[in-house]
Amino acid sequence: MFYSPGCPACVDRQAELRTAARAAVKDLEWREINVVDNVDHAVNLGVMTLPSIVIDGQLVFTSMPTTAQLRKVLIERNRGRK
Repeated sequence: MFYSPGCPACVDRQAELRTAARAAVKDLEWREINVVDNVDHAVNLGVMTLPSIVIDGQLVFTSMPTTAQLRKVLIERNRGRK
């Protein structure tokens, strides 16, 4: 999850989304990346708005998803790996 410390939407929902993601996929690696400190990495992935969520190196959400939306995408992607 790319975020900015000054982004209230990012900060308010980080823990909720992290918990939902970890519940959806066993052994999930969740990273919270401060875009200010990692601007080049964010630009390389196409991050233009915050918050943004990248899954497996692909920009998937360019705004704050609901926990249900995030869980659905993670479960579908994880199912495809098996």
